[in-house]
Amino acid sequence: MHWNALPSRCRHGAALLALTCALTACSTAPPASTMAPTAPPSAVATPAPVPELRPGIPAGYLGRALPDSLALLPAPPAKGSAAFANDQAIHRAAQQLRGTPRYALATTDSDLHFPQVANTFSCALGVPISQQTSPALYLLLQRTLVDAGLATYAAKDHYKRTRPFVFYKEGTCAPADEASLRTDGSYPSGHTAISWSWALLLTELSPERADALLARGRAFGENRLICNAHWQSDVLEGRAVAAGAVAALHANADFNRDMALARAEIQSLRSNSVQPSNCEAEKAALAIPIPGVL
Repeated sequence: MHWNALPSRCRHGAALLALTCALTACSTAPPASTMAPTAPPSAVATPAPVPELRPGIPAGYLGRALPDSLALLPAPPAKGSAAFANDQAIHRAAQQLRGTPRYALATTDSDLHFPQVANTFSCALGVPISQQTSPALYLLLQRTLVDAGLATYAAKDHYKRTRPFVFYKEGTCAPADEASLRTDGSYPSGHTAISWSWALLLTELSPERADALLARGRAFGENRLICNAHWQSDVLEGRAVAAGAVAALHANADFNRDMALARAEIQSLRSNSVQPSNCEAEKAALAIPIPGVL
């Protein structure tokens, strides 16, 4: 994730402003040729109005009441330590997957822009996720992305850890993002905090799909290793931040309301046999593991 931040006194506001870049396309429907099947009108709930970061861009649920990742996490592994040696070993293993279907999926997963990123868990959930088919769930993902992502910044800004592609003078799966990533702390992984938060929330909404959802959330974070954007310890601690964010979200009434709406949408889509597409290619990519990853 690359939400550049200013010094600590204005860090939260700066990260919010940068975060809107990941949500800029949130109100734009995908081209008709790529849209998922539309659920019956009776199945689609209309979410209540929500606060916005700017017009058309929804805010998170937590505001400033975020978990403190600096207090939550240990310091990242020091250079020369056994833990850093393990990070380096996993880096070497992950880079062997360049050119494979898993690398192609990792490249897709690097993009946090809506509407594309909302589709990430469609195959694991068993129903398409889009602004057209599941507006309440789509909004839930937008708002929780903000909370989980921002929750990583206390630690990111404090440690300012160098990313592996900078350390090794290599490239990533998203060259256009590299300039921003160079000045954005590697520890913990924001992509992982977001994907693991989503996996946990979707598992609550659809517990019968828990294995597939958790596996997809794990793979999304691990794909940052393949993209050369994070160390393994960044990914592991991103999950810890996600757990803190999800716990805080459950005390929020608006979040709990939207979870209920999203659960009803999923049930309606299933009852009407609305299915996601292109799942075989994702399945094949996910079957390629990163050797030695924890």
